[in-house]
Amino acid sequence: MKRALVIVFAVFLAIALSLIGYVKIKSKALPTGESGPVADALANDMLQAINHEAWLKTGAIRWHFAGRQQHLWDKSRHLARVKWDKLEVVINLSTREGVVYRDGQIIDEDKEKYLEQAWAHWANDSFWLNPVSKVFDQGTSRQFIPMEEGLRGLLVSYDSGGVTPGDSYLWVVGENALPVRFEMWVSIIPIKGLAATWDNWTTLSTGVKVAQDHDLGFLEVGLTEINAAFTLEELEGETDPFGVLF
Repeated sequence: MKRALVIVFAVFLAIALSLIGYVKIKSKALPTGESGPVADALANDMLQAINHEAWLKTGAIRWHFAGRQQHLWDKSRHLARVKWDKLEVVINLSTREGVVYRDGQIIDEDKEKYLEQAWAHWANDSFWLNPVSKVFDQGTSRQFIPMEEGLRGLLVSYDSGGVTPGDSYLWVVGENALPVRFEMWVSIIPIKGLAATWDNWTTLSTGVKVAQDHDLGFLEVGLTEINAAFTLEELEGETDPFGVLF
């Protein structure tokens, strides 16, 4: 028995050391570059490329994230409906208060937990929907990073906000200023500098451009059934999906 336990421990230790070694090999140091006007100019080029003005005028948007969460976001009032598994949460994103349904019935058990999960889902999934529009958010800093020929880099660091403040993203953009990938230095991913592609750009009905497909090498993340409108009523009809909050 002791010999078997020693063997099992040795196997787990070998696996753990291998994973640590793999993470160290694949990880990259956070780059440094030039802040100020040159970085802000690239950030503005990116905003223009995705038509940020159209994003500001977009009042409501609906999408599915990675085949798991279904979102309806009332941008004008900062409200959201998030569905996953058998749950549906209608939440005020500013106060994080709301109503939780399971199988169509309002529940109070574990309500606060599900409200926090819904907010975290929205924060993560809306970032993947259109993070370019957040490059000048409060608490961000920007650095211009030299890249290979034909590409430019913008390192955006978030000192506050979101689920994991302190994260940094290196945007790599082409000649048209649309991102082709970003590299992530985030607390929830052990590999530092992990890259994700930004593919299959599409223009929504309000005029804003978003990327639908992302390849992380070992995982593909897709955004599907994306629909946007200037008003919630235009997107959902006259019945207010968020009426239960008022």
